[in-house]
Amino acid sequence: MVYTKYGPPEVVQLSEVDRPIPKDNEVLIKIHATTVNRTDCGFRSAEYFIIRFFSGLFNPKIKILGNEFAGEIESIGKDVTSFKPNDKVFGYNDTKFGAHAEYKIMAEKDSFTTMPDNLSYQDAAAITEGAHYALCNIRTAKIKPGQNYLINGATGAIGSAAVQLVKYFGGDVTAVCDTKNMELVKSLGADEVIDYTRQDFTKLNKTFDVVFDAVGKSSFGKCKPILKNKGIYMSTELGYMSQNIFLALITPLAGGKKVLFPLPTISKEDVVFLKQLVESNKFKPVIDRSYPLEKIVEAYRYVETGTKTGNVIITVQ
Repeated sequence: MVYTKYGPPEVVQLSEVDRPIPKDNEVLIKIHATTVNRTDCGFRSAEYFIIRFFSGLFNPKIKILGNEFAGEIESIGKDVTSFKPNDKVFGYNDTKFGAHAEYKIMAEKDSFTTMPDNLSYQDAAAITEGAHYALCNIRTAKIKPGQNYLINGATGAIGSAAVQLVKYFGGDVTAVCDTKNMELVKSLGADEVIDYTRQDFTKLNKTFDVVFDAVGKSSFGKCKPILKNKGIYMSTELGYMSQNIFLALITPLAGGKKVLFPLPTISKEDVVFLKQLVESNKFKPVIDRSYPLEKIVEAYRYVETGTKTGNVIITVQ
């Protein structure tokens, strides 16, 4: 699925392209499943102009999106030693993307590893995107056992991963979601669930060590009353007029309540860590629905409604 200009979902079109050829240190992966997520949507639309500094000022330099995947190794370069043909693998790449296609190249050192046992390609494809954003924020906040986290948007790919990861690291979770997903969020491990259609979480008579806005729909100003004296506000969005970047530079200097806005990173070690959590039943990606590759425009439209629960899968093979 190729896009040559920024814009709405319709700019993505089905095209025939050459099959990539792996270099000596690379593997060729036959993609079985991938996802459409907020990262893909952000790069496709370039709604935030800052994205163009990474993806191309006027037109996208990378024509095929798709950052997380699961598939089977088709062939390997002569220097590759840790993988072999027919290995089932999953992983993440938001610098070269390329998973919205039948084949993708990854260097041996890149952020991917063999799939957890007895997991489908569809489930494995959804492990990394939301979880790596959540993991990056949790690590930056330096979570300690017993700390109180409030997670707004606990049913998205990032929020549903954050609930499970905070519980794994020993935190207490108050999760915010809509009425229909309350039981789901409880099943992920949340200690308390707030229905945002009935209650404004910023008016709670309770304070938190961390407020993690996993959907980016609140603000530091609104959440300050429910933060402890040295509490932390984090968001997955830049905020109004990109305020979260500036607040992250300024508020830590005051020594009180502050904003943190880490740049997300992922390593092979992170992917292996997430695999281990899946294998030990400490983390399971939430799946909303799936679309075949040729209907990816419909998938984009659905993701951009902001109502998805967990991950939207694209089946390729």
